[in-house]
Amino acid sequence: MSTMDDRSKNATGCVRNAALFQDRLMEEPPTSSAPAALRHRYANLTDRAAEICAGCPFQQTCLYDAVVQHDVAGYVAGTTQRQRTQIRRRLGITVEPEDFDTFAGATARNRPVDHEEVVRLRRANPDETLDSIAQRLGCSLSTVKRHLRRERAAQEGPTRLTAIDRAKPTLTQVLAAAAEIAGPVRRQLRRAA
Repeated sequence: MSTMDDRSKNATGCVRNAALFQDRLMEEPPTSSAPAALRHRYANLTDRAAEICAGCPFQQTCLYDAVVQHDVAGYVAGTTQRQRTQIRRRLGITVEPEDFDTFAGATARNRPVDHEEVVRLRRANPDETLDSIAQRLGCSLSTVKRHLRRERAAQEGPTRLTAIDRAKPTLTQVLAAAAEIAGPVRRQLRRAA
């Protein structure tokens, strides 16, 4: 017999239905060439998730955060990751994905990669491949590229507006864009299934 404490009673629908929201299909939707049964299952999952999100008192806040603040994967606040990308495009904003490697500061050898060391090695060895620099530092090629992009961006200065520099859209603007994008797509999903 399971018991519920106050925290589980007050949990949001996505927490209470974690298996639904964390289903592999919700993270990686099927392509149009996928079998009809898989597309139908995806449509059913998103319909159920949409119903749960629609009844959530935090849906609007959740949607705003998922569109404006964080690049979130999966199904959130009644929208897919693709829909949130379209909403951002319509609003003219970009949200950089979180750089968890930097937060963790870990490499394959469980030590942080020094940004200055990456830049120093590249300047000292301009003809060396980035892969060999990554091997020398004991990190991934993408880590080296990320540090070099960050250095290049710092040298160029602010040349374009980012989501931080630009005035963030209002909740009303996000909701209007979401209604324009998510509404027609939901109908298409049902027809495709």
